[in-house]
Amino acid sequence: MIDIITNVLPDWPTWAVNHLLTMTVALSCTLLMAYFYSSDDEKDRGGENPHSAMETTSEKSLHADFLAFRRSYLSVYLVIMLADWMQGTHMYTLYLSYNVNISALFLTGFLSGAIFAPFLGSLVDKFGRKRSCIVYCVLEIIINWLEHYSDFRMLLLGRVLGGISTNLLFSAFESWMASEHRKQGFPEEWMAMTYSACSIGNGATAIFAGVFAQVLEDVLGQIGPFQGAIALTSLALVLILRWEENYGEAQEGGHEYSSLYGQFMDGWKLVAGDSRVLRIGLIQALSEGGMYTFVFMWVPTLLSMNPPGGVPTGCVFSALMMAITIGGIAFQPLEHFFATKVTTKAKASELSAVFAYIMASMSMAVPAICLCCTATNMCLDKILMSFIVIEFCVGLSSPIAGMLRSKYVPDAYQGAIMNIFRLPLNAVVVSGTYATDVFEHYKVYGMVSCLFLLAAALQATLAVGSQEEKKQTKKD
Repeated sequence: MIDIITNVLPDWPTWAVNHLLTMTVALSCTLLMAYFYSSDDEKDRGGENPHSAMETTSEKSLHADFLAFRRSYLSVYLVIMLADWMQGTHMYTLYLSYNVNISALFLTGFLSGAIFAPFLGSLVDKFGRKRSCIVYCVLEIIINWLEHYSDFRMLLLGRVLGGISTNLLFSAFESWMASEHRKQGFPEEWMAMTYSACSIGNGATAIFAGVFAQVLEDVLGQIGPFQGAIALTSLALVLILRWEENYGEAQEGGHEYSSLYGQFMDGWKLVAGDSRVLRIGLIQALSEGGMYTFVFMWVPTLLSMNPPGGVPTGCVFSALMMAITIGGIAFQPLEHFFATKVTTKAKASELSAVFAYIMASMSMAVPAICLCCTATNMCLDKILMSFIVIEFCVGLSSPIAGMLRSKYVPDAYQGAIMNIFRLPLNAVVVSGTYATDVFEHYKVYGMVSCLFLLAAALQATLAVGSQEEKKQTKKD
């Protein structure tokens, strides 16, 4: 059977095929376990989620409304993420074919994101999250159109706009979803299901994006994936038009009377005045900064090890994305375990995050130790496994981080504060990118491990908390 499967697959090295098949089996088993968990275990949890038995007509109606709302959001989110993944898988090779300064382009994107991050969030909250999502789609269409030109100035403009659009991607959409969820009167517990579906779907679209983008490149050339991204973003733009608008003020109509400067300053004051919000931002910067640094490192690390048959990056990428999907599936069972066996329901997300960040730190310690102290030909399997674990942690921590942001960051300032968070995040990413150029690989992995360990330590302070913090409400 293995020989038949191997003959069907492309001519990839045995080690890569084995890891891909292993992850395929692991993902299949995880999906089966998730099915039985949903059908049996969740029934014992009463009214904590929309799969529970519902006795009244109003509860059934609310459940149906929630499912319709979630489908509406996921239909946009998954299309947007598919378009984003398709660009990411081929941007480097496209710039390489143009013979331009690739480092300068990527650095410009990060700097643009850092410069615009503090201001964009207030604009999102002031002028509307739906409108901001529409602006994101328009910007992405323009950016992908600019990628058709090999002129460095056009590409540089695209990276500046890319820094803006990235901030919108990771603030406007989530802000709209969280506010609309509460506006519709859905229970807070149900939001976890949306975040979990986003994480699972993100991994699934990444797997599909690699194959789809490769097909488009084969048919249309290296610009093909970007043309596909234009089509997908246009589809998302049409789907967004069905959404209702919501703003950054808790009281209806409040956005009309609040100035942009007032929202901007209120957001900064809240970050400075509430240590919990500040810690959420620092945790996001440390964990995502570590993750992005790993993204820059994994391909050159494997290439430097010179494994037999070379490194089929598409094959390895698909295996890593399966790990993200598994992590997203594991989120709800893990949080339920912490809520029922370890701590209270109120602190389950915090402890789940500590677990995820500690595991991520340990996984990054493996390549740091192996590359420093062991012969490279002895390290391949260990390092590949550590890469699988870190991506699992990314899939696990993504919905947890979303839940914690919705818990500690007030609806009225979600857009502003989420973009303020991206300021230290971009600083960590730029520093991590620089470190990959000047330090040996094992030292960079050691730094990434420390970043996740610091994130775990900060998260632990939220999990434990002081007695004063425990008495505070979610929205002061």
